[in-house]
Amino acid sequence: MSALPKDLKAKLAERDITLQDVAVATGVSRTAISLLLSRGIWPSRRRRAFTARLDAFLTQHGITDAKKKAPKRGNARGPVVPPTTEDERNETMLLRKATLSPAARQHFKLARDPFTECREPADVFLSADARYVREAMWSTVRHGGFLGVVGESGAGKTTLREELIERIQRDEPSIIVCQPYVLAMEDKDTVGKTLRSHHIAECIVRNVAPLAPPRSSPDARFHQLHQVLRDSARSGMRHTLLIEEAHCLPIPTLKHLKRYLELKDGMRPLLSIILIGQPELVLKLDERNPQVREVAQRIELVHLAPLDQHLPEYLRHRFARVGAALDEVIDAGGLDAIRARLTPSGKHQRGGSLLYPLAVHNAMAAAMNAAASLGAPKVTRDVVAGGVA
Repeated sequence: MSALPKDLKAKLAERDITLQDVAVATGVSRTAISLLLSRGIWPSRRRRAFTARLDAFLTQHGITDAKKKAPKRGNARGPVVPPTTEDERNETMLLRKATLSPAARQHFKLARDPFTECREPADVFLSADARYVREAMWSTVRHGGFLGVVGESGAGKTTLREELIERIQRDEPSIIVCQPYVLAMEDKDTVGKTLRSHHIAECIVRNVAPLAPPRSSPDARFHQLHQVLRDSARSGMRHTLLIEEAHCLPIPTLKHLKRYLELKDGMRPLLSIILIGQPELVLKLDERNPQVREVAQRIELVHLAPLDQHLPEYLRHRFARVGAALDEVIDAGGLDAIRARLTPSGKHQRGGSLLYPLAVHNAMAAAMNAAASLGAPKVTRDVVAGGVA
């Protein structure tokens, strides 16, 4: 398919298909789908694979293309057209970073910015869903297993990882956490650096036996890996492999993780594994893909849900951490307006809430900045309507 079917947005709405449905089916973000539908800008990376998945998805739902037209390049300048639907405005908000201005902090008498990153465990807000994910991670590092933590960008995955490390250092110092560096990791070497099995082996040996010189040949390296894990376990230590940005792992490396999981001393497993990634990880671990079937059958996937009904509780927690009361900053109407801006409405409600911490921070900061510039004592529904793009 080289062009979008005419009136695609209307056809998707008729079938109750959301941006999130298309994003999950094609392996890209909601933002990429929104840009494609509203401005005609196609994803610039892995476009051929994306086009094939999109074509298959539309065909499956009976949406066909009558006219063929060359797609725009991902880096081409699209027409400057403002978003016209609530979903598109929501996507724009996720992309737009809003920082609380000094004037807004002074206006609301805040000694510190309530939206800065968590600095200590008490800063972390735990809804029932987040608490379940947190305890699943804790159970995996203590008792073994293979866990995948999935969440949208800005959902709080990194915060839970950092809190897990703090908790291990405080309560379970016998657990060694091995975290490969993923600064430039991509699933193809053409766009970054792939994380391969020998990189993981080197990381584990470096963390478990830092004084042991790494072996050069593959057989010697993996024999060394097994040996240092076995010796460490016999001395009372436990080991966890923790990989962030796991949605960027290449398929061969995902397959090899099953073999890492099977490293044992007799019947005793020597390594637990936690993968942390965006929803694309779920697509890669589709059990219908024979390449990863063995991995998909062994990994437990847990999802970080949006704040939704926990929005007031979350914001009260954030403001309390800086010595402020939420009710002195925003009224009930303002909270409802923030919720509405970050929640798809009507037929698109099934596509999923955007009430994740990062988006909430951006929306609140923008609204508070607007209130300060207007001299409004609180953020109200009208302030949100005029100050949050």
